[in-house]
Amino acid sequence: MNPRVGVGVVILNREGKIILGKRKGSHGAGTWAFPGGHLEFGESFESCAVREVLEETGLPIHDVRFLTVTNDVMEAEGKHYITVYVGAIVKDDTAQPQILEPEKCDEWRWISWEDVRLWFDKQVQTEGMETSDDQPRLFIPLLNLFRQRPAFDPRKSYASAQE
Repeated sequence: MNPRVGVGVVILNREGKIILGKRKGSHGAGTWAFPGGHLEFGESFESCAVREVLEETGLPIHDVRFLTVTNDVMEAEGKHYITVYVGAIVKDDTAQPQILEPEKCDEWRWISWEDVRLWFDKQVQTEGMETSDDQPRLFIPLLNLFRQRPAFDPRKSYASAQE
């Protein structure tokens, strides 16, 4: 089976926070991930990002820029993805993400990158151990973003990316 292409969208607001959603129903249920989805035939990364974010959260975004990519093999699920990360700015800083696909997402949350890094550190420290349900777990592509691109910071990457 060939790898599929997923697009993960790092949405930034004026405060430099990002949006993560708690997945459900699909592979990675119960883990936290960026909005995004499968790249459709003939679609650009940018148009995929705009479409997926609007479908999932109702938030219009703009200034979409390529950030990085990860190679994500999900052994347990028998899936292999190439995840293309793009950054974007939310058009209305006061807008809150909505749960428009309740079968795919339990909640959306604005969060700092530093807090996501703390979640990653805690998850790595407790790997293979029984943990409480209140400990957030990251989706494999997001874990791999930290593992494969340890210096990645969405604000810095977005600021230095070409439009």
